[in-house]
Amino acid sequence: MIAGRATPSGTARYGARVTAKLATDFLRPISHDGVLVSSIGLGSYLGECDEADDIRYADTAHHAIATGINLLDTAINYRCQRSERAFGKALSRAVRMETASRDEIFVCTKGGYIPLDGTQPASREDYQEYVKHEYIDPGILRADEIVAGGHCLSPAFLADQLARSRANLGVETIDLYYLHNPEQQLDAIDDAELEIRLRLAFGLLEARCAAGEIGGYGCATWSGLRTPPGERGHLSLDMLVKCAREVGGADHHFQAVQLPVNLALNEAVRTPTQRIGDRPLTVLEAASQLGVAVVASASLLQAKLASKLPQQMREALPGLTTDAQRAIAFVRGLPVIASALVGMRSAGHVRENLGAGRANYSAPAT
Repeated sequence: MIAGRATPSGTARYGARVTAKLATDFLRPISHDGVLVSSIGLGSYLGECDEADDIRYADTAHHAIATGINLLDTAINYRCQRSERAFGKALSRAVRMETASRDEIFVCTKGGYIPLDGTQPASREDYQEYVKHEYIDPGILRADEIVAGGHCLSPAFLADQLARSRANLGVETIDLYYLHNPEQQLDAIDDAELEIRLRLAFGLLEARCAAGEIGGYGCATWSGLRTPPGERGHLSLDMLVKCAREVGGADHHFQAVQLPVNLALNEAVRTPTQRIGDRPLTVLEAASQLGVAVVASASLLQAKLASKLPQQMREALPGLTTDAQRAIAFVRGLPVIASALVGMRSAGHVRENLGAGRANYSAPAT
């Protein structure tokens, strides 16, 4: 297990060493204590549950760390836990080869979905037997705590998942631990019950912050923060922060939210899906007022925005050579965004995508 965590001094050192050819705003604060992260982060959602993609992710992550990306984002359920393990190998290699020290790298993962282990089961029955044997029989969770066939936010389950993620990643401390798509719970419960479950989950995460197992926590969402108030599945950022304050006090460790932000899914920029008091706000406006960092997922919408962008985007973002760079530059040019996540499985993709970080851009109007 690699000791330590990302620190303000470590991430500043990293920035001074690797970002000479990148924009002056390429590294940005993600926490109130001044920890800096690359405004392009490495995602790890896509891929097969096989050794070939394990190797690609590990090699790509090590190359990314060496060339300017210090934010690694994964989840225990990505690729049957293989994405976490691949990043763990990359981190170990980076520290061992002195590519970077632990205090320079910001490691994020997520818990909430019951993860497979290495391979996918052959049938639904095999999956149910796996869940029973691995989680229900040992008392890690109860069957009635599972929502939508595979989602759980109970403290005992999250404690188990956090321990597994730390082992997969090979680190004593995970810098940022997200609850994964908490809006999934609204398939089975109402808003009031979700708040109760979130307070219990946040209590567990505050305790793990105090124990040094995580540096901070947040919520990674898909639709929840983009859904308007009053509609099924809406998640209130103000509510999340209030729950954290109730559990952790003024010095709570609720630090960031993650949600899709890109040229196609731009609700976080354009649509007032949030409220603080009586004021309708966009997610970015609400996050700014509440002091919460925003990490953008799906910056390329799984490569759908990597080509065939309209001519106006080429004109609005001069100096870039590919549509992938333009789409990434749009996201990282938005105010409040700490990092734009991009899935990459080759050194060539890292080099191309870092081209979006070589100049300061303000996102054009969409």
